[in-house]
Amino acid sequence: MGGKITAVSSNGTYSFTKPNRESVRLLAGLGVEGDVHAGVTVKHRFRMERDPSVINLRQVHLIHEELFDELRDAGFAVAAGELGENVTTRGIDLLGLPTGALLRLGDEAVVEITGLRNPCAQIDGFRKGLLKQVVGRGTGTGVTHKSGVMSVVREGGVVRPGDPIAIELPDGPHQPLRIV
Repeated sequence: MGGKITAVSSNGTYSFTKPNRESVRLLAGLGVEGDVHAGVTVKHRFRMERDPSVINLRQVHLIHEELFDELRDAGFAVAAGELGENVTTRGIDLLGLPTGALLRLGDEAVVEITGLRNPCAQIDGFRKGLLKQVVGRGTGTGVTHKSGVMSVVREGGVVRPGDPIAIELPDGPHQPLRIV
């Protein structure tokens, strides 16, 4: 099981989108070097207002590039970094991974999947109607969240587009992803 990185993005200021980079450096226990969401404690503005001492389970945001294909088919042009993700992947079912799955990004970096991203209403400010495309009803009664997964950095290193991704699943039983 594996895939590849198609883009890496970061931004040192709060902004909905993040510019693509040639590479980013992941820092163990912190996140993407120079990114506004890096840190031991939560850096999401809404979450900081509620309790700034909460552990940051959202250090690195990953989105599967296949989502952009699906959105394009629905009439929405979205490119890597535009939904605020740090790492864009292809060839991995990110949403199907269990909590605690490890992803080796390139030769050095390892992130641990902590949960699903819950997109906020700002996404409709970026593209009207986009929120309904990434959050909706699944085939059952539950809500589906398609806007990627969140992770923490277990081992640091430089990550680049084209780097391979290897997956290590945790011992079972596996816990499904929940919003973090």
